[in-house]
Order: sequence, then structure tokens, then C-alpha cells
Amino acid sequence: PAPAEAGRAPGPPDGGWGWVVVFGAFVSIGFAYAFPKGLAIFFKEIQDFFGTSYSEIAWVSSIMLATTYGAGPISSILVNRYGSRPVVMFGGLLCGVGMISAAFCTSILQLYICVGFITGFGLALNLQPSVIIIGKYFLKRRPIANGLAMAGSPVMLCTLAPLNQFLFDNFGWRGSFLILGAILLHCCVAGALFRPIGAGTAQVKTQVTEDTKDALKVKITEDGPMESKTEEEGGKDCFEKVNQYLDFSLFKHRGFLIYLIGNVLMFLGFFAPIVFLAPYAKHTGIDEYSAAFLLSILAIVDMVARPTTGIVANSRWVRPRIQYFFSFAIAFNGACHLLCPLASSYTGLVVYSSFFGLAFGMVCAMLFETLMDLVGAARFTSAVGLVTIAECCTILLGPPVGGILIDTFGDYKYMFIKCGAVMVLAGTFLFIMNYYNYRMLAKEEKERKTKEEDPKSVRTENEGKKIWNKDSTQDGPELEPLREKGEGIKKEMNGT
Repeated sequence: PAPAEAGRAPGPPDGGWGWVVVFGAFVSIGFAYAFPKGLAIFFKEIQDFFGTSYSEIAWVSSIMLATTYGAGPISSILVNRYGSRPVVMFGGLLCGVGMISAAFCTSILQLYICVGFITGFGLALNLQPSVIIIGKYFLKRRPIANGLAMAGSPVMLCTLAPLNQFLFDNFGWRGSFLILGAILLHCCVAGALFRPIGAGTAQVKTQVTEDTKDALKVKITEDGPMESKTEEEGGKDCFEKVNQYLDFSLFKHRGFLIYLIGNVLMFLGFFAPIVFLAPYAKHTGIDEYSAAFLLSILAIVDMVARPTTGIVANSRWVRPRIQYFFSFAIAFNGACHLLCPLASSYTGLVVYSSFFGLAFGMVCAMLFETLMDLVGAARFTSAVGLVTIAECCTILLGPPVGGILIDTFGDYKYMFIKCGAVMVLAGTFLFIMNYYNYRMLAKEEKERKTKEEDPKSVRTENEGKKIWNKDSTQDGPELEPLREKGEGIKKEMNGT
């Protein structure tokens, strides 16, 4: 649904500077998703340098991924408070500081802190604002814009893999971390491109005295709602203050709950096949360079699939029922994993990697678009923060559970079957529940129209005022200046 227009700056332009914003999001999202995967090339030398086990060094990437997803609510609160531009710029600064500090670490624990927590938190501040700002610049072309921005992940993965190998061969892991820290500072440049929509002030005109005019002039911006300080705010408890920035009423939203359950289940089998694809190829007797090339094939197909999926999702045939398309993409992804054990030759694995890249790109391109379609752009900031913190647990559990299956049975096929079955189940669940949700929405809309046509259900003037006040309260701090204006005029009429 289109965002509410009352009391807001002009709506999404669907172009213009928005394409520059998409480029900035392309860079930020690419680093956020691809950087934790690209660091694995340094792990062997770091493991030998500190004398640790592979499981201990693997926690560096795990902590980084967990922090990136787990810090989602904090990122949403900061975006609601300050807007996307300063949050992304601060996140890029944190990423650079974390990687540069990691170059001087003398223990594995220090790497956990610098690379895992500091850099991971910086990537979280890059990911969410980049997705949120696209929803403010685009409405009609939003699926295309999201698909182009999400294509940053495979592009960065293809770029970082050879770059990290080159840096490792010439500068070692410490010198490489220094250079990567400088490269991550480019996220600050990407964040600077996120110009807030309606940055010009929208001044409220009143017919009161000159003294009250100065007090009624306010700035209403689209990217970051201004804080409204009142005497009542001081008496609010901690939960009420947090609820100003994270809309916990979303847990009463039927479509949001369906999306949340389906995605939490899906991520249990989403990342494990990527982690174990190259080891599985080596297990079947394929040399290491050919096994690594399978990931390149996956990334190249993924790179093309994301913007293509955005174009298809934006068509008039798919856009009204995009939730079904998303459900199909998840189930298609799971079907690829179920058929993977049949690919015993290298040709079969190339075919599997191609279809896996296509399915992976389809899911990633619509991951946030479907959420925005359900909750609307106004509540999307809170929704994405709540979703990522819930997904964090299954993202961490997915690869370890797959590793346990491999260690237990001594065969990779059970891991692929587990991931495929989980994703087919998630896609089926989303398809059935979204069908139910669409039916219920149509029924509720029909009942609402019936009540409006019934003369006995005409609302009184007082009831209408109460409903208007309730809706205004739900719209958040953006309409607070208009409510203050109304109160000021009322006082003026009473002779105050």
C-alpha cells in the first residue's frame, strides 16, 4: 500500500535521484552480505598464526553474521530517530575501524571483538537503512529498485574473492585487513548519497499572533521523523519509549506473522548449501579449483537473477500477488537441494549451481519487497528490525546442524535433503497461509463496504473524531506538528 500522504513531504519520485540512491544501496548491501563470506580465505593463516582450531576461527564469521542480523532492531531505532544517511555513514566508519583494529590483534578473542562485533555491527547499520531508503524513493518501480540493489551481494562476492586472494598473496592477513578497512570506508560515501526526501521544510501556516507563528514552524521530513518532546514523554516507561521506534503492534498483524514464521523456517536451510557446496564437490573427487569455480557460477547466475526477478515482480500480472511468487521461489530453492545428491559428476554440479543461483537470487530479490508489500512503507522500518532479530537464531543454527548431519552419516546428501525439505515446507506454508490471508482481507473489505452502505451504521461526529485521532496517533511523530497546530488554534479561540 502507498504510504499515507497527510502531513508528509512529497511522495516517492520513482526515479531521478532515486537511481543514485539505488547505487549507494547496491554498494552498502553488497558489503553487508558478501564481506563475511569473503573473509574465509584468511582463516587458514590466522588459524596457524594463533594456533587455534578451525571451529574457533570459524566463530569469527558466525559472530559477524549474528551481529549483522541481531542488531536489526537497533538499526531500525536509529533510522527512525536520525534517518538513513547518518546511520549508514556511521556504520561505514565502524566497519573501517573494526577491520583496521583487527590488523593489530594479538589473540583470537580480540579478533572476535574487532571483526565479529565491531565490523558486524557496522554492517548491520549499512544493511537495514539501505533497504529502507529504497522504499521512500520508489513505489511503482520498487521491485525493480530492490532487485538492482540486492544484486550488490553477488557482484561484491565475485569481486572480493579474487581481491582477497591477491591481497593475501602480497600483504598477508594483517596488511589485507588494513586495506579492507580502508575499502569499507567507501560505505560512508554510499551513505552520503542517501539524500532525505523532502529535505526542505514544510512550514505550517496559521492565523494566530506573530508570537505563536514562530512556535508553530516545524520541519516535516520523510526520511527521519522529528522527535516531539512533550511533558508527558518524561513520564513514559522504557517500553513505551522503545515502542515509539519499534512498532510491536506488528505482532498483531496477520500478514506480518505469516511472513515471520515462514522466513524463520526458511533460513534454517538457506545458507548451509552455499557453505558446503565446495567441500561436497571435493568429496566427490573434484579438484579444488573446479570446486571453487562452482561458487563463481552460482554468483554469476545470482547476479543476473536478482534484477530480472525485480522486473518480473513489478509486472502487472505478478505485482498484485507477489506473495505467491515469493512462496514459489522458496519452494523452487528447496527442490534444487533435494535433487542435488543426484548430481554425482562435475557437469551435474554445474547444472545444480546454475539452478541454485537462479533460485537464490529470486528469493533474495523479493525478501524485503514482500515484507514491504504486507506492512506498507510507513511500518517497514520497524518490521525489518523485528524480522532480522528473529532470523538471527536460525541463520546461526543452519550450517552447524548441516555439519552435524555430515559428521554423523559421513555423507553430504543428508544435509542437502534436510535443507531442501525445510525450504519446500517453508514455501508451502507461505503459499497456503498467504492464500488464507488474501481471502480474509477480501472478506473484511467486503464487510467494511457493507457497513458503509448501511444507513444504520453511519458514524456520529464524535465517533469520527475519535477514529481520526486514533489514526493520527498511529501515523507516528510526523503528524505531531499538525496536532500541536490544532491545539494552538483552539487555545487562541478560547482567549488563552
